[in-house]
Amino acid sequence: MDATIYHNPRCSTSRKTLDKLREAGVEPTVIKYLDLGWTREQLRQLFADAGLTPGQAVRKREALYKELNLAEADDDALLDAMVEHPVLVERPFVVTDKGTRLARPVENIDEIL
Repeated sequence: MDATIYHNPRCSTSRKTLDKLREAGVEPTVIKYLDLGWTREQLRQLFADAGLTPGQAVRKREALYKELNLAEADDDALLDAMVEHPVLVERPFVVTDKGTRLARPVENIDEIL
C-alpha cells in the first residue's frame, strides 16, 4: 500500500501515527511539511479529500492563531495564513489509496489502512 504522512517529528500524535503505519506494515513517504511548506492548492485538495474545511484543519491551540486574530477569519484568510505559516496546519494528515484522514485521534487512519 502506498501511503504519505504529512509529519511533524516534534508532535507526539504525528510520531504515534507514523509508528501505527509502520506497525501495520506500511512504510509511508514522510513529508516534513514544516520544512517544505504548502501551496494553497495542496491544502485545498488535502482538506477536500479529508472532508474538512480550513477552519476544521487549522491549529487553534497554536499561539500564532491567536496572534494573527484568525478566530474570525474566513477560509481564504485561513488558507493564506497556513501557506505563510505551515505550523498552523493541524497534523498529521495521512493519505493512502483508500483516502485521506487527519489522524486526530490516531485511530482515524484505521479506515484507510
